[in-house]
Amino acid sequence: MIYPIIAYGDPILRKVTRPVAEGEVDIKTIAENMFETMYNASGVGLAAPQVGLDIRIFVVDGSPMADDEDEENEGEPENPELIGFKKVFVNPQIIEESGDPWAFEEGCLSIPGLRADVFRPAEIKIRYQDTDWKVHEEVFAGIAARIIQHEYDHLEGKLFVDYLPALKKQMIRKKLSNISKGIVDADYRMRFYNKK
Repeated sequence: MIYPIIAYGDPILRKVTRPVAEGEVDIKTIAENMFETMYNASGVGLAAPQVGLDIRIFVVDGSPMADDEDEENEGEPENPELIGFKKVFVNPQIIEESGDPWAFEEGCLSIPGLRADVFRPAEIKIRYQDTDWKVHEEVFAGIAARIIQHEYDHLEGKLFVDYLPALKKQMIRKKLSNISKGIVDADYRMRFYNKK
């Protein structure tokens, strides 16, 4: 099932999500639906609040970014570490962030049409459960770490635009306002808070 993507301006995107207990919800079906929704919108990550769910889960699949070929790389994947990088993170907790912060242009399915450079630490250590409730603790670096950090922020009520300098925020204020009003061009179904 494809969920509508919750647009910027909905309070659920600013809410800290709650942990989910085993047996409380059908976590496998939710994860499958989130992947389907993410692929339909050509995303590489999607967090529960973006589909209106107040639980700590996000899905990622960086494979499309790995497939971006660079002419200078003579047809080799630009981000080979993302090949096969498809995961479900249930009740994640970032334990540690390390390395020099680096900039990369980010976007968000809840904020279509806007992209901006965001600085994030290069490496993270994260503890999470999978859809079988097994606990994992792993280290991720580079683009994989960034995708995780971006989606994890959604669970904490943060958006990538929160990291932008004041001047940049001022420049995009009207665009954000338009998105919250439903004045946006997206090729996937969205749900707007003031248009329920």
